[in-house]
Amino acid sequence: MRVNGWMKQGLGAATLGVLAVMASGCASIKDHRGYLIDPALTNSIQPGIDNRLSVERSLGQPTFKSEFGQQTWYYMSIDTKQRPFKRPQTGSQTVLKVNFDARGNVASVERGGMEKIARLDPDGHKTPTLGRTRSFFEDLFGNIGSVGAIPGVGGPGGGGVPGGSGPNGS
Repeated sequence: MRVNGWMKQGLGAATLGVLAVMASGCASIKDHRGYLIDPALTNSIQPGIDNRLSVERSLGQPTFKSEFGQQTWYYMSIDTKQRPFKRPQTGSQTVLKVNFDARGNVASVERGGMEKIARLDPDGHKTPTLGRTRSFFEDLFGNIGSVGAIPGVGGPGGGGVPGGSGPNGS
């Protein structure tokens, strides 16, 4: 059987289309979390000039506020990317920290970034525990024969047997 030229082209285009769809599944996903930082607005906040009301009107509600001690507002922005079948990785982070004095005026403005991220690398895949170490099969079959072997139960004179001593057999 002979295949025409247009059928070869159609088959090649279909193959390329399928490969393109498969390759698009390998693209990473980019995500933004938190406050959208506008450098013009954040640079306009001046200590001694602005207060809580002017900061809220310029930047909006903070990501979170301090509960205790000196009144501090935090504006956080995190950009992440995630490759297929992996956990999201932080690409960039910006933290704007606005400190207020007792009267509600801006005392200081601090900016931070990736240096505030703590990386934790757990050591190994086992958690140390007290007691003896048992294998999988010891855990699975270790109690065979020991379960239900309570002395005096079910034998002559035991509880539950007619004629024995106990709540049901007396």
